[in-house]
Amino acid sequence: MEVGGAEVQLSLLARNLDPDRFDVVVVTLYGRGALLEELKTSGIPVRVIGKQGRWDLVGPFRRLVKDLKDIDPDIVHAFLGPPNIMAAVAKPWVRDCRLVWGFRASNMNLAQYDWSHRVTEALQRLLIRRPDCIVVNSYAGRDFAASRGFSPSLQTVIPNGIDTGTFTRDPNAGRSIRESWGIPDEAHLIGIVARLDPMKDHKTFLQAAAMAVQSGQDLRFVCVGDGPPDYRAEMHSVAADLGLDQVLNWTGERRDLPAVYSALDLATLTSAFGEGFPNAVGEAMACEVPCVVTDVGDAAIVVGDLGDVVPPSRPEALATAWTTMASEPSELREARGLDCRNRIVERFSAAAMVRAHVGLYETLVSDSGEGH
Repeated sequence: MEVGGAEVQLSLLARNLDPDRFDVVVVTLYGRGALLEELKTSGIPVRVIGKQGRWDLVGPFRRLVKDLKDIDPDIVHAFLGPPNIMAAVAKPWVRDCRLVWGFRASNMNLAQYDWSHRVTEALQRLLIRRPDCIVVNSYAGRDFAASRGFSPSLQTVIPNGIDTGTFTRDPNAGRSIRESWGIPDEAHLIGIVARLDPMKDHKTFLQAAAMAVQSGQDLRFVCVGDGPPDYRAEMHSVAADLGLDQVLNWTGERRDLPAVYSALDLATLTSAFGEGFPNAVGEAMACEVPCVVTDVGDAAIVVGDLGDVVPPSRPEALATAWTTMASEPSELREARGLDCRNRIVERFSAAAMVRAHVGLYETLVSDSGEGH
């Protein structure tokens, strides 16, 4: 339950299901992560399996089966690959339980990761008859899953939901953060909020930044997020080689994201592959920040005609989109920001995401003839 796209959605869903209609228990493999406290504070029971590492399998699986027998659920909803597999293997031990899998990515480039990701995909294919439904958070993810042999008839698309009560513009907090980062009021601040991971393609972000500063505009850049030390050092080295030290801030992971987004003039997504529904884009738009995104996952659907969409791994196209939007009159940018928020509120709210899950869960329980 570290802060990540799937984990945030799980917490948001669990905390917003009607407690008069649903008994919710969250079962996690590991007993760490900031979102555990969020769940506990909201009164959601949390059971920790206590997995100690990749190869710690037998004990955690036994504890999972024991917990599931004790909970006696109508529905088990797993959110990511390894939990999908463990829940599928445990299903025969759980009475009359409906199993929902979660697929939350598209067009993954598994060559960028170690062998365990390929094994996870192979095991999911082997166990594909176990789930009663697969929730996919993007249309791109649905199509990608179908191309990998997962039947479209088994899948239902439920886009991620953005907590528009939390993610709202806070000009005062934004100004305070800009001051702490040393960003002048007149500078145009372009930011990426993403973990340091090959999927997010920070190298393209940095290359585009080096090109954009040549436009003569007063542009500054910020990278918000953290990742493995070796990869972080590599990206810092790339930035230094590109001469970005005077215009780029690295902040590490931040929890005050509404304030962070409120400090930006423009948010960007530079992912090369793997995205389903990019939370960072929806969160930024909810905070009235226009976005330039690469054409991955459902990013173009989220942005609509309120931002710009460029091909992945094309820093020159990214730089052009940034400088074009930065040159717009401030009144146009402000109006675009308000339209961005309205789009998220109307189409991608947390309430809409929860309603879609409620409908799915009720259908599954009704079809099973069971229900507590």
